[in-house]
Amino acid sequence: MSGKRKRRLVLFLRGWVGSLLIALLIAASFKSAVADWNDVPTGSMVPTILEGDRIFINKLAYDLKLPFTTWHIAHWDDPKRGDIVVFFSPADGKRLVKRVIGLPGDVIAMWNNQLYINGKAVKYDIIDQKILDYIQPESHSRRIVFIEHVSGKKYPVMFTPTHPSLHSFSPISVPQGRYFLMGDNRDNSADSRFFGFVERTQIIGRAVAIVISRDASFLHPRWNRFFQKLS
Repeated sequence: MSGKRKRRLVLFLRGWVGSLLIALLIAASFKSAVADWNDVPTGSMVPTILEGDRIFINKLAYDLKLPFTTWHIAHWDDPKRGDIVVFFSPADGKRLVKRVIGLPGDVIAMWNNQLYINGKAVKYDIIDQKILDYIQPESHSRRIVFIEHVSGKKYPVMFTPTHPSLHSFSPISVPQGRYFLMGDNRDNSADSRFFGFVERTQIIGRAVAIVISRDASFLHPRWNRFFQKLS
């Protein structure tokens, strides 16, 4: 190969590799700051989110962050009570999915799994059988499932009375700039009852939908959960 052809080949490869790197950087930045997905490997949000669900995360729900950091460039909203959020755990930095229960300034308490917000008992209703059908029979036969009402939002929560967990705690005040988060699977969730309040800066975004879903073996699709909106 002549020297001229070699130079052309090198220039072509440099241009191709450079374009590929730029495309990868743009894609990674979009995933970091705009939208992302999260595979759910545990049952802490059952029955709302099941093991094997892949959820879509709107990272622009509350603010705009500098890609690959938690630094806020712009801010237009804050998490609302009842939102499902993705955040970095204050315990070990792992990315978790939980529901916002306490806002800054709220007083949160629980007695025998009855939640109290600012001194008022949260309302519970009987669950729809359709929601129970999503859970394996052997799982919900030992558990109690209700619809919880918080700030105009309704969502299912599950209790396992025989499971050793923190069923009760005295009133606690949520500090400014922090949030109290809990899993919908109340007796099988490591949440703010155990690792404490979550700083606003550690909240990545809001989980808005289930993109795809597979069963516990992660092999068979659960078609009826595809593109299902989260509430």
